[in-house]
Amino acid sequence: MKRTALYDAHVQANAKLVEFAGWEMPLLYRGIVEEHLHTRNAASIFDVSHMGRIRFHGPDAVALLDRVCTRNIAKLAIGRCGYSHLCNAEGGILDDVIISRDADQLIMVCNASNRPKILAHLREHAVGRTVTIDDQTEQTCMLAIQGPATLALARAHLPIEFGDLKRYAFTSGEYMGMPYLVSRSGYTGEDGLELTLPASAGPLVWNYVTQPGDGSRPIVLPAGLGARDTLRLEAGMPLYGHELDESIDPISAACGWAVDLSRDFIGVERLRRIQAEGPARKLVGLSLEGRRIARQGSPVLDGDRPVGTVTSGTFGPTVGRSIAMAYVDAPVAIEGRPLTVDLRGERVPARVGPLAAYKRKE
Repeated sequence: MKRTALYDAHVQANAKLVEFAGWEMPLLYRGIVEEHLHTRNAASIFDVSHMGRIRFHGPDAVALLDRVCTRNIAKLAIGRCGYSHLCNAEGGILDDVIISRDADQLIMVCNASNRPKILAHLREHAVGRTVTIDDQTEQTCMLAIQGPATLALARAHLPIEFGDLKRYAFTSGEYMGMPYLVSRSGYTGEDGLELTLPASAGPLVWNYVTQPGDGSRPIVLPAGLGARDTLRLEAGMPLYGHELDESIDPISAACGWAVDLSRDFIGVERLRRIQAEGPARKLVGLSLEGRRIARQGSPVLDGDRPVGTVTSGTFGPTVGRSIAMAYVDAPVAIEGRPLTVDLRGERVPARVGPLAAYKRKE
């Protein structure tokens, strides 16, 4: 398994390490619920260095990304980040990514498990174009500081300048010869920052941010993949391999807002047909009675009739109830619609709701 530059820090913090997408990553440090709630109420730091980081240079960089992305990259302003999908010819999702556009380059963050596939896809469609594709994943590290105390902490105590950074915007700079990129983004439903640094600098920043200090700043504690999953699920954020894969299109996945059907990109013809006809199934949120968790693959029923399948489920520590996301037949994808979920033979009442069970207070 690969290890990130922060492996030693995880060991020192007594993390429970697991294999994830070929990387040895921290599942938890103190407990998933504790880490989840600390993120919602203060600030946590996550090692997300396993995510792919790919840079594009050259006069055809925008044209390449416009061809492979569902989002209109040409209209993405310099200094902004944009969520997009990459699709196959049938409109199936190869990956969901974040694209950041700088003055002289573009940066893509993709899922760890999909990095080899996405690199091959990009290189295939770069043939004949003047563009350099530079995989920076193993030369850099990526830290996510998430939670309501994040910005106050960063402005007061981190030696980086990011000014009045708006949400889904980023800036780059250098500190004592160390280049960095910081974006106001994340995957928890909270406000926060994501920092990309040289791999050698990652442990220094991690240790500085997590030190106890003198009480003059919020306590930032490490959090692992377990809390990251429950946080994103409460916030209604899809996860590749659960809500997204090559059998699913962006429109059915409730991500039509990240698709520009007025332009040409790989898979657009199929997506235009789905949009015109309406998707046969839709991704919805479910609220279940009781505390039992609906696991991926659990059948969703309307009476005795199967109408869908759970993609993710948990007991939401913030909302205090069992929640899930599921694909269901379009006719029953109506907010408030009562359904049931089959949990190993027990039918548990559920109700269709919004994807996001939790939304932060602005």
